[in-house]
Amino acid sequence: MSLNRRLFLSTASGALCAPGLARAATATPFTLILDWFVNPDHAPLFAAKYCGAYAKAGLDVKLVAPTDPDLPPRLVAAGKADAALTYQTELYLLVDQGLPVRRTGTLIDKPLNTLTALKASGITKLQDLKGRKVGYSVAGVEPVIIGAMLKHVGMSLADIQLVNVNFELVSALQSKSVDAVIGTYRNYEDIQLAQAGLDPVIFLPEDYGVPASDELLLLSNESGLKNPALKAFLSALKEGVAALQADPEGMLKQFLKDNPSLNDKLDIASWHAMPPYFAKDPAKLNDARYLTYRDFLLANGVIKKKLPLGDYAVQIPA
Repeated sequence: MSLNRRLFLSTASGALCAPGLARAATATPFTLILDWFVNPDHAPLFAAKYCGAYAKAGLDVKLVAPTDPDLPPRLVAAGKADAALTYQTELYLLVDQGLPVRRTGTLIDKPLNTLTALKASGITKLQDLKGRKVGYSVAGVEPVIIGAMLKHVGMSLADIQLVNVNFELVSALQSKSVDAVIGTYRNYEDIQLAQAGLDPVIFLPEDYGVPASDELLLLSNESGLKNPALKAFLSALKEGVAALQADPEGMLKQFLKDNPSLNDKLDIASWHAMPPYFAKDPAKLNDARYLTYRDFLLANGVIKKKLPLGDYAVQIPA
């Protein structure tokens, strides 16, 4: 989950609208609530605008950053937006709670989260965590992930001391209040630590028994599944991904012009790290991945019901 990535920024108006997305009178409005404030994870959404894909699809797309990152799925469920971004793990929790939303597209189709230590700690393999303090931010989910990783190497949560660091992952490592953290991201905190010369030692959950998952996906409600604008949006987003792959520097230049606060060493490095993680075909659904992750969460008590795939995710026909 990327709720631990940076301090949440909001405005007095309650939303951040992406610059330059004024609604055209003849275009079909389409509102997407972001998972977070604008950042390089959202690059294809902007690239689709810059390459003219939204205009070609007859869409007037509005991107809105929430004041509270828990709100986007609930706004979509209530019909207040056409779609929202969220995380695959969050999707199961929402559906398990009875929220009428389903995955209809994918922005980032590879996991980004990591378990990270610093070279100075002497930790070079997971077994070195025995007796150490490990920081986390998201109760329920992150202990399950690290528990699965430890089990993969013959250990358990009883072998470590979990410490809730309240999203202060980097500072907790720097201050040595913990020896490692779960929930850092390979395209942000891990880069930040490397840029600071702190030599991060990075463990990928998918290498240690945790099923791979989509990092960032689109949610829609029942009526949204039948909205022709959603199909058009996914098609435009696919063009945006291709345009980003073809001209990352050109797209970055326009992105920084629209978002000058992100013109810094870390965000630029994150932008360049992201292209391999974006789904080339945002509409495509990996059935096996969603069922496998459902079973993983069920087996670990994160969700209570084993619902069919269609209750979690659908693929919008091309």
